[in-house]
Amino acid sequence: MALGRTAKYYREHPEARVKHNASSKKAAAKPAAIQKRVEANKARKDLGLKKGDKRDASHKNGTIVAEDRKINRARGGALKR
Repeated sequence: MALGRTAKYYREHPEARVKHNASSKKAAAKPAAIQKRVEANKARKDLGLKKGDKRDASHKNGTIVAEDRKINRARGGALKR
């Protein structure tokens, strides 16, 4: 699989990668981010989704449902950019 634009950038600019990783680590340690991961993990467990499953826990109409990951991640299409 080919690398995306962001991956290429960080491979070519190691100083930017260090800065980005430090920023990401700080953001991931916030209580709100931790709580969000706890809720997401619980939802995956409740839906019976395992690591490597071809489905995602998708937010639809205010609930979380199991949905094919390709459909879930493609929603919005060109509008995401």
